[in-house]
Amino acid sequence: MKIWAHRGCSQNYPENTLTSFEKAIQIKGLTGIELDIQLTKDGHMVVIHDEKVDRTTDGRGEVQNYTLSELKKLKINAGEGRFEQVPTIDEVFDLLEKSLKSGLKLNIELKNSIFSYAGMEKQIIDLVYKRGLQDSIVYSSFSALSIERIRQIDSSAETGILDSKVSDCLYKLKGGCGADALHPFWRGIDLPKEKLEGYTVRAWLTGHLYPEKPTGTVLDLKALENIGITDVFLNEPEAYLK
Repeated sequence: MKIWAHRGCSQNYPENTLTSFEKAIQIKGLTGIELDIQLTKDGHMVVIHDEKVDRTTDGRGEVQNYTLSELKKLKINAGEGRFEQVPTIDEVFDLLEKSLKSGLKLNIELKNSIFSYAGMEKQIIDLVYKRGLQDSIVYSSFSALSIERIRQIDSSAETGILDSKVSDCLYKLKGGCGADALHPFWRGIDLPKEKLEGYTVRAWLTGHLYPEKPTGTVLDLKALENIGITDVFLNEPEAYLK
C-alpha cells in the first residue's frame, strides 16, 4: 500500500500549509503529498481546499474574489499564538523541489468542479515544466473535462480522475477523459477487485483534520488492499510510517 499525505500532515497541522508539507517530507517511506490549487482574482495559483476561505482562515468569502495580496492578509490559526498564510504553489514548490527531484510525488488537485478557473490547467503545467518537475506530478480533478484538457496540453502528464464511487471514476475514465488512475472515496469501492485489476486506485479519506484531536485508531490497510485499493491519501500518514 502506497501512502500519501492528504493536504500534508493535516491531522496534526493546519491543512495545505507550508508546515503541513514540511512535516510530510520528513516521513520516511512516504509516496507523495496531495494538495489543492485554485486561482485568485488576479490569477495567482494558491493552495487551498475549500472554494471559500471561511473554514480554514479568519476571512470570509470565495477564494476567487480575493487578490493574492488580500488573501495573504488572512490568518490560518496554527495554535499556540502562531499563524500561517495561504501559500502559493510557487512557495510550495520552493519547499518541496529537492524532495520531488529525489523521488517524492506530488498530487495536485485542480479544484475546478464548482468554478472552472479558465486556463488553470495550462498555467500549472507551464509552471511544472519551468521548474523541471514534470516527472514528479500527478494531476487530479473531479472534472473529466479538466483532465481531458490536461492531456491535450501535455500528453505525457500523469492524471487521476476523482469521484465518490470507483464505478463513477471508471465511467469518466472510459468516457474519454483518459485518466491514468482512479481516485475514489475509500468507502466508495462499489466494484469487485477483479474489475479494478490493472488500475491504480488511489483512495481518499475524510475524517479528522487539524485542530481536532487524533482518534488513535489506525486503518487496516491490508483490508483496503484486498478490495483493490493501491494507494491511500491519509490525514495522519506519520501514524502509518513510523
